[in-house]
Amino acid sequence: MTETTKLSTKTYKALFIAVSIVLVAVLFIQCLFWAGALGKKEEQNAAKTKSNTYSLSHDGYTLEQVVVLSRHNIRSPLSGGDSLLGTVTPYEWFNWSSDPSELSLRGGASETLMGQYFHKWMEKEGLIQSNYRPEGEEVRIYANSKQRTIATAEYFSAGLLPTSNIDVEYHMEFDKMDPVFTPQLTFVSDEYKKDAEAQIRQLFDGTIKGLEDNYSLVSDVIDIEKSKAWKDGTVTKLVTDDLTLKLEANAEPGMSGSLKTACSISDALVLQYYEESDDIKAAFGKTLTEKQWKEISEIKDVYGDVLFTAPLVSVNVAHPLLLEIDKELNTEERRFTFLCGHDSNVGSVLAALGVEEYDLPQAIEKKTPIGCKLVFSKWSNASGGKFISVDLVYQSVEQLRDLYMLDLEHSPVVFPITLSGLNKNEDGLYSISDIKGRFDSSISEYDKLISKYGVKAAA
Repeated sequence: MTETTKLSTKTYKALFIAVSIVLVAVLFIQCLFWAGALGKKEEQNAAKTKSNTYSLSHDGYTLEQVVVLSRHNIRSPLSGGDSLLGTVTPYEWFNWSSDPSELSLRGGASETLMGQYFHKWMEKEGLIQSNYRPEGEEVRIYANSKQRTIATAEYFSAGLLPTSNIDVEYHMEFDKMDPVFTPQLTFVSDEYKKDAEAQIRQLFDGTIKGLEDNYSLVSDVIDIEKSKAWKDGTVTKLVTDDLTLKLEANAEPGMSGSLKTACSISDALVLQYYEESDDIKAAFGKTLTEKQWKEISEIKDVYGDVLFTAPLVSVNVAHPLLLEIDKELNTEERRFTFLCGHDSNVGSVLAALGVEEYDLPQAIEKKTPIGCKLVFSKWSNASGGKFISVDLVYQSVEQLRDLYMLDLEHSPVVFPITLSGLNKNEDGLYSISDIKGRFDSSISEYDKLISKYGVKAAA
C-alpha cells in the first residue's frame, strides 16, 4: 500500500468519525427539542385542565346537602337541515351524531365526566362514600321530559352513581315540556304585557343596537348572501331595529325579527365549534379568534336575556323552579338533588334571585354555558352555623372540545355567584337565613304581580 493510499484511508476515517459526531449531535439536539416540545405541550394541557382559582370546597366547614339546577349538555341544533338553518348558508353543517334538539354523543360523554367529578368532590367532603348507593329519598334526579334533558340526567347519574342504577324522574309524556321547566308566562294581562315589554325594551334595546358588528360577523362566517334563503328572499340583512315581542299566557316569551334568526345561527355555530375539532372547519373555512367566537355567542346570550331575565318576566317564568329548588333545600332527608332543564331555566332563576352582572371566564357563552350547573351547597361550621354557597360550575371550552378527564386536581370551572343586597362571610358563604329570605322574597313577587295586575293565575 502506498503512502498516498494510507493517507487517504486515514482521511476517510477521520471524515467518517467527524460526520458521525455531527449526526449524533444533531440527533441529540433534536431529541432535546422534541422532549421540550412534548413537555411544553403537556404543560399546556395541564394548564387547560388544572383546578381553577375557585373551588366548590370550603375548608373548616362540613358539607350537608347539594342542590343542582343544570342546563343540558351539548345537543344538535334545534332544527334540522330542511329548516331555515339548512338554507341560510351554502355550506354543510357538522354531521351531528343525534337528531335535531337531542343530546349528542359528545354531550353524553361530557356529562358523564361532570357526574364523576361531583362524586369525587362529595366523597372528599364526606357527604357520600365510594360506590355510594343512596337509601330512601337521599338522592333525587328530576329532568324535564325532553330527550336532551332526560339523557343528560341519565349520563350525569351514570357518572355520579355508577353502581346504584338510580331512576331519573320525569313527569310528562316523553319529549313534552314539563310545566316546572317550561319558562312560560302563567298569566298575562294587557297592563302586565305593556309594562313587561316596556321594561324589556328599556333594559335591552341599547344592547340589541350594539349587536350590529356581531350580525355582520356571523353573516360573513356563514356567507349568508350566497345562501338559498338569501337568494329567494327568505332572509335579508340582519338589522337591530326590527324586534317584535310576543307575550302570551301559558306560553314562553317569544319574538320575531333579526335577533331570532341570528340566535338560531349563533346557536348552531357555537354547537358546531364544540363538536368540530378543526377550528377552520368549525367556522366554515374562516379563521376566528376566541374574541370573535364570543361575539358570535353573544347574540344567543342577548336573545336569552331579552326573553327571560327582565324582572317582571323572570319572577313569572321562574316561579315553578324557585318553588322546586326551595322545597329541595328544605327536604331534610335529601343529600343530593339534580334538576335538569335548559339555559332559560338557569338564566331566569338567577335573574329572579337578583344575581349581579357577571361574565364567565374560560367560556364563549358568558351567562349559561352548555352543561352548566347552578349549585346550591349547604354547609355547617364547628359552632353549628348554617351557610349556603351559590356557584356556577361548567366545563371550559377546552374541556368540552377535548373531553378532558375531570377530577379534584383537574376540575371544571367554579364561578361564585353574587346576589345583590346579600353579604357573604369571609369564606364566601351566605347565611342560610339570607338565602331562605331571598327565595321567599322572589317567590312572593309572583303573588305581588298577580295582585298588582288584577288577574288570576292560570289553572
